[in-house]
Amino acid sequence: MKIQIINGPNLNLLGKREPGIYGSKSFETYFTELQAKYTGTAELAYYQSNVEGELINKLHEVGFSYDGIVINMGAYTHTSVAIADAIAGIKTPVIEVHISNIYAREEFRHISLSGRNCRGVLTGFGLDGYRLAIENLLAG
Repeated sequence: MKIQIINGPNLNLLGKREPGIYGSKSFETYFTELQAKYTGTAELAYYQSNVEGELINKLHEVGFSYDGIVINMGAYTHTSVAIADAIAGIKTPVIEVHISNIYAREEFRHISLSGRNCRGVLTGFGLDGYRLAIENLLAG
């Protein structure tokens, strides 16, 4: 099973940016742990961009050939109709993940423009949300 993880803007700063909200572990370190956990079960790929169009291009690239996508769009969750449309336009199931609980934060973060186009949304489980999303994709 091929699963693509896509992280959006500012998530390249995990481990450095607001550790009280996002933790002190870099995503690269966490991704290495995920790869070790799912060796022989799933082929995991990772992509990160701060650019909206590049995220859309990646969704188009893998959205018809991969078995699942786990996406954390960062702030684009609340602003990007274009990414929401890209998710709606592909066949691969997508699970939206948020490290923090977006409903416990500023009111503008309570709205996900893309969540309705995803199989599910995980919010507030820290980095473990990615593992939970992978488990759901593996379960079918």
